[in-house]
Amino acid sequence: MEKSNDGFVRADQIDLKRLDEQLERHLNRTWTVEKNKQQQDSGDSASGEGCDGGRRRQDWEIDPTKLIVKSVLARGTFGTVHRGVYDGQDVAVKLLDWGEEGHRTEAEIAYLRAAFTQEVAVWHKLDHPNVTKFIGATMGASGLKLQTDNGQMGMPSNICCVIVEYLPGGALKSYLIKNRRKKLAFKVVAQMALDLARGLSYLHSQKIVHRDVKTENMLLDKTRTVKIADFGVARVEASNPNDMTGETGTLGYMAPEVLNGDPYNRKCDVYSYGICLWEIYCCDMPYPDLSFSEVTSAVVRQNLRPEIPRCCPSSLANVMKRCWDANPDKRPEMDEVVSMLEAIDTSKGGGMIPLDHPQGCLCFRKYRGP
Repeated sequence: MEKSNDGFVRADQIDLKRLDEQLERHLNRTWTVEKNKQQQDSGDSASGEGCDGGRRRQDWEIDPTKLIVKSVLARGTFGTVHRGVYDGQDVAVKLLDWGEEGHRTEAEIAYLRAAFTQEVAVWHKLDHPNVTKFIGATMGASGLKLQTDNGQMGMPSNICCVIVEYLPGGALKSYLIKNRRKKLAFKVVAQMALDLARGLSYLHSQKIVHRDVKTENMLLDKTRTVKIADFGVARVEASNPNDMTGETGTLGYMAPEVLNGDPYNRKCDVYSYGICLWEIYCCDMPYPDLSFSEVTSAVVRQNLRPEIPRCCPSSLANVMKRCWDANPDKRPEMDEVVSMLEAIDTSKGGGMIPLDHPQGCLCFRKYRGP
């Protein structure tokens, strides 16, 4: 889960002075208001020093003694994602590791603290069927148990964790890779596209900009419903676009204005959605033969976009093109995208792949892997 895959940013590449100062102040004000309110409503103190020192328990904090951390699902630069059980419920547990004393730089620790605070502040307020459900978080690992082959063991206190619902279908990207050769029926494409569009439309209605929309950050439940996850770089949208700057996201999905260091708003998510829509239809990766620097230059200066296969219905191709328009003002709002997708008739033909082409549509041939 390095930046090229999972959106993590190397701390030594972060300009902390440019981390959207006004938005940080807004989040800090929100955080302070919630903390003061909780202190008035509850006299319970959080035990242990944890990641934020001694302070009152927040309404999103879980009881760490009820959480059992199990096998690793994914590993990243600053932590891991595990399966787990909280109070009898299957969950996914994202652990952020502060590291032993002297193991992390001050910049890395500052980034981790900001990422944890930001993710919880945004995620715990969200409630939508196409957004992964936030269960809770804990600032410090006192009382946490790690389940191993030899039983259970305690965990170091310099770990914070975010607990969300466990989705057995895994990442959307993995599902698309599995279907790279045979592709997906058009009905499935349209439904997944609609799930993601509805989730993003909800986020934007709540003034949240995800800033790292990609298929790897979308999860599938057992019914193959798409749910948005990972709010580590999400932000409350600024009223003034000039207050939201900095290259945030994953190359290949980042809008030209973000790549160019220009001010941006929620329309950067719309651009990323267009790339995801292409990826869902093609079950492939955009720009597989280009380096990061080549992608950046071509997207900004040459208006490079993924090539849409000839078999793609014009109704869907039109959504892609409008979403990834170079001009953010010309991109549709996500609620408009939802309406466009709902209007697509998926009943004709039964699917994207003709029955007499078991290996998929011929115009996909160049996208296939070995």
